[in-house]
Amino acid sequence: MVEHAISKLDATFGALSDPTRRALLAALTLGEVTVSELAEPHAISLAAISKHIQILERAGLVQRRRDGRSHYISLEASPLLGAYGWLAAYQDFWDSSLDSLAGLLEQRS
Repeated sequence: MVEHAISKLDATFGALSDPTRRALLAALTLGEVTVSELAEPHAISLAAISKHIQILERAGLVQRRRDGRSHYISLEASPLLGAYGWLAAYQDFWDSSLDSLAGLLEQRS
């Protein structure tokens, strides 16, 4: 169970590591679109966009729906909750570190 959760988390962070994929996810927050519509604002080939979408699909971040020859892509945000949970575990560390830094800066001024 833990190993599966870690591999899902790795897939999520791997998918999020690319700026084009992050831009695709941001566009999908507005709703379902075709692959062509999703590719329009990007200066890369449709084949390259399709590869990015496949990575997002493997991470579970998007879903594909086919209607005839059209492929529709929609956001599946639930894997982002796992990433958020992992990052949130470090919030106390950063809060205390930043508080310590603020105190140190106050002492020096």
